[in-house]
Amino acid sequence: MTLALSRRRLLSTAAAGGCAALLPAFPRSVLAAGPAVDPAAGPTAGPTAGDAVRLTVERRSLEVNGRAASLFGIRQPDGTHGLILDPGRRFLVDLTNRAGEDTVIHWHGQTPPYVQDGVADMNRPTIRDGLTVRYDFAPRTGTHWMHSHHGMQEQLLMAAPLVVRSDEDLRADEQEVVILLHDFTFRDPAELLASLGGPSGGMAHGGHGTGGMGQGAMNHGSMDHGAMNHSQMNQGQMPTGQMNHGQMNHGQMNHGSMGHGSPAQGNGHDMAGMSGGMAMDLNDIDYDAYLANDRTLADPQVVRVERGGRVRLRVINGATSTAFHLDLGRLSGQVIAADGNPVHPVPGTRFGLSMGQRLDIRLTLPADGGAFPILALREGAVQRTGIILATPGAAVEKVADTGQAVTDALDLSLERRLSGVTPLAVRTADQTRRMQLTGSMMPYVWSLDGKTFGEHRPLLVRQGQRVELTFENASMMAHPMHLHGHHFQVVAIDGRPVAGAVRDTVLVPMMASVTVAFDADNPGRWPLHCHNLLHMETGMMTEVVYEGFV
Repeated sequence: MTLALSRRRLLSTAAAGGCAALLPAFPRSVLAAGPAVDPAAGPTAGPTAGDAVRLTVERRSLEVNGRAASLFGIRQPDGTHGLILDPGRRFLVDLTNRAGEDTVIHWHGQTPPYVQDGVADMNRPTIRDGLTVRYDFAPRTGTHWMHSHHGMQEQLLMAAPLVVRSDEDLRADEQEVVILLHDFTFRDPAELLASLGGPSGGMAHGGHGTGGMGQGAMNHGSMDHGAMNHSQMNQGQMPTGQMNHGQMNHGQMNHGSMGHGSPAQGNGHDMAGMSGGMAMDLNDIDYDAYLANDRTLADPQVVRVERGGRVRLRVINGATSTAFHLDLGRLSGQVIAADGNPVHPVPGTRFGLSMGQRLDIRLTLPADGGAFPILALREGAVQRTGIILATPGAAVEKVADTGQAVTDALDLSLERRLSGVTPLAVRTADQTRRMQLTGSMMPYVWSLDGKTFGEHRPLLVRQGQRVELTFENASMMAHPMHLHGHHFQVVAIDGRPVAGAVRDTVLVPMMASVTVAFDADNPGRWPLHCHNLLHMETGMMTEVVYEGFV
């Protein structure tokens, strides 16, 4: 059955579009057969299927360190993982669900009309297994990605690259290399969350209900964005007896004594010496592997490049709860885009990348060639993953999957150096709001202003407003904050004004504050959440809601 939705269903028009270039298929994975989809089983509005790019969410088997795992993939009919669109092409996609369960795919970094964002809520259903849904909108250029926004499917690698090239990209004399990073577990994600003290049954994020949580909506131990009664959200009242994490004395907490010896939980990630005796918590989970384009360093992807050639790395951190330092080794590069938006070049050899963020890095290879590992180093740990760039004939040596030293915590040093090529117009804010990032490891609950999703206080905006939002991190973990449907500019760090990058996901380290500004130009109900999936699933999410929007 094929569906075409409008307003509360997805829009479908007669505009043509397509995919002018394809990403190379990721290696060593095999798509599992799913139920057949018969396009003739239901009406299809708009162009024929041949005019659209076809993407299918399917089960696949992936071998990780010699052991097979059943995971998800988002692929084109030829096995291509994700997609690349050339300039002038519409985002015209027929998405078929053959996952064996409900899903919905969020187009992270795109700013489509609200109903096409790829999040299930009271106005937008999940995609039932066996159904096909059409998406049709003008895409935003840059390095982006697609991933599930339903339950904890994202942890099971339901994600893929999404790149929209500009005319300038096509004119550039450089080779593009896409790197999608993941953290990987053989365990059921719901078990991981339960082992941390999070909800094991879940609050199915993306269910169909509009009031309360039914057992039928539960999936992967998750939070239901759609199952909440939005008519009750503005009351701002917390249930009797609920802990207000925003009022906790974090200075007396030391996560190193909170049971991190559990097999599911990170060890040795307590970093003392912080202000007021606080301990920084970096990693909740020690994962079984860390992947770059579905591979570990035991069998890394080797990309052949030209001697003296120029390479554009498009790096996507699609990990569930792991931040990385991207290390160029013997090479040096320049960051030329953040979250798909051009920035004035920032040189360096190592760049931080939190969950949900993307960096485009331009580098030039030596004329004498060689093999050059591009490594993603796990924050606060020794594990690493990556790919290898190699010129013709170069010997490729094995690279260990652990380094010799624990890496530092990500900070805002790169953020302070980034400045957007096309910043927001200078304008006084019509609305300002401060939002505290709150929560704790015991119980494992994360929140905004001490309120979990469902008890949250939405940010109400009016179309045309300039909004300034300050994130103040009162917790002991860093939080990458992501806003759907908009891109914002970083305008202050720790209270000091900056003319920063335009992006959609910004890291807010422990005890730091970051102010972002955005123009309210895309009406809807837009999720605003931490892109650590474990934090979002336990409550660290709210909404930006336009005035008069139901």
